[in-house]
Order: sequence, then C-alpha cells, then structure tokens
Amino acid sequence: MKVIGVGFGRTGTTSLKAALELLGYGPCYHMFDIVEEPSRITTWIDAAEGRGVDWDRAFQGFASAVDFPVAAFWRELTAHYPDTRVILTVRDAGAWYDSATRTIFKKARRARSLPARIGLKAVSLIAPDLGAFVKMTDVAIMRRVFDGRVADRDHAIDVYHRHVAQVIHEVPKERLLVYDVSDGWEPLCDFLDAAVPAQPFPRGNDAATFEREEKKRVRRLMARRA
Repeated sequence: MKVIGVGFGRTGTTSLKAALELLGYGPCYHMFDIVEEPSRITTWIDAAEGRGVDWDRAFQGFASAVDFPVAAFWRELTAHYPDTRVILTVRDAGAWYDSATRTIFKKARRARSLPARIGLKAVSLIAPDLGAFVKMTDVAIMRRVFDGRVADRDHAIDVYHRHVAQVIHEVPKERLLVYDVSDGWEPLCDFLDAAVPAQPFPRGNDAATFEREEKKRVRRLMARRA
C-alpha cells in the first residue's frame, strides 16, 4: 500500500482513484471493488463490529485505496501502513452534503425505515450479497461515521468538518496532502513526486452517473441467489 485516500465519499474520490491509477498507483481499492467482489464485504462488517481484520490480506494486490469504507477506518489504516502517503480530498461542506444526499445517503436513509428493514430481511434471503452490502454500509459508514444521522444536515456537516480537522491534526504534515480535485494534476503530482500526465485530469461520477451506475451495482449484487 503506497497511498491511502481518507476523504469522505463525494469529495472526488472516483476522480482520485482514476488519477492514482494513471500515475502508477493502481490498482486503487474503492467501493466499486466491493460491489464487484462481494466477498470483500465481510472485511468491513468485521472491522465495524470490532472483530480482527487482516488488512494486508484485505488489500492484497492494491497499491492505493480511497473512498468509503476506507475513510471510515482512516486511523487504523494510516497506523497499519505508517509509510504510506495520505490524501485528504475536500470540498465545500455544504456542496458535499448536498451531493451525498442525492447519492450515497439516499438509499441509506431509506434502508433505515421500518418497512425497508423488514423488506431487507426478505431480500437477504433471496440475494444475500445485496443484504450484506446494505448491512455493511449501515454499520461501517452510516452508524460508525455519522451515528445514523445523515438526514440531519447540521450534524453531518459537523462530522465532515471534524473529520477534516482530525486528519490534519493527527497525520504528520510530510505524509499528508489536503486536496481539492478541482485543482487538477499539479498538487497531486508534486506530492507524489510524479510527472504531470499529458491527458486531462479525470473527472466523473456526478449525481446522474452515480444513479445510473448504482442501478447496475444493485443488479450485480442481486445476481447471486441464495
């Protein structure tokens, strides 16, 4: 592991993943990899519920990692990999919350309702990977990071600000880049001592793209039946 991205989802983590892979820090672990390989789900449930996790095994074959649920375990991971570079992706907190509400918080908020919890039990019997994935996002992200209160805008934004402040306070300056992906290649390449690529900085995963891809991810998770 050479680089750990500790920024919350919807702070440009998909763009950072693509950028790191273009710079030779790939493959880069992302939530997408959990969807593609649902066997990875148990790692994060175990971590969230206090069971031991073999991080080296979990990230075997990866040179970097970004996005949730990685960001939810940033202290554990930066301690376990003390020689890695750390990138904290940031954006305006209000814009982050609005984006997260339209995407990653949207289904999570629905999943916490009573009818959804009852329905999830049935879905878990039919499509265990989807049920496990929903449980993972709940225990490893929504509860662990946001105390289950993602519908509370002020609370979620306060969590965001505290996360940024804690990372900056606890990670040594020489290891850390506080990075807005809208700044493009130069700050990232300077931090990693890498040449600036000829191609434009990768951009992607806006709300519309997320919604479209989310439907595909759900179908993939439902593909393996009990």
